[in-house]
Amino acid sequence: MKKTLYLIGLLLTSILFTNCTSTKEVVAISEAEKNVFNQKEGESVVIADEESEYEIIIIDPGFNAWLVSFARPEQFYSQSYLETRNRLYVTEWNQRATQPFRYDPNLYEMQINYSANIDYGYEVNYKLYNYFIYFQRKYNQRLGHFVPRI
Repeated sequence: MKKTLYLIGLLLTSILFTNCTSTKEVVAISEAEKNVFNQKEGESVVIADEESEYEIIIIDPGFNAWLVSFARPEQFYSQSYLETRNRLYVTEWNQRATQPFRYDPNLYEMQINYSANIDYGYEVNYKLYNYFIYFQRKYNQRLGHFVPRI
């Protein structure tokens, strides 16, 4: 009886192991998007909500052009969807920012102060979310389990 249980346990373990292994999906990036990623000049983007005192400044030169050309339009996502994703992305970003020997400190220069208890408004959440998508696609990073699609 013990041998049977052992074999069943081994079989279940091997099934679970093969089902739990993930395949890293390759993100398809068009030539037009690559051209935006390679921009050397561009405007910085200030992410701010007129009704609050919160703002984020993004200095990455291609982000503004990418936002206008490739990102889903405003109101495509609900604010709660954006907030949920931003919380996940910020958590992972901040963990990487505190580990400069493990993750490139030139990519994760500083932590992002984002609180789930504050309503930053739709515009701040929309642009922050899209910056995370842009960042992941441009630098071939994965800040969560989600494939950074547009």
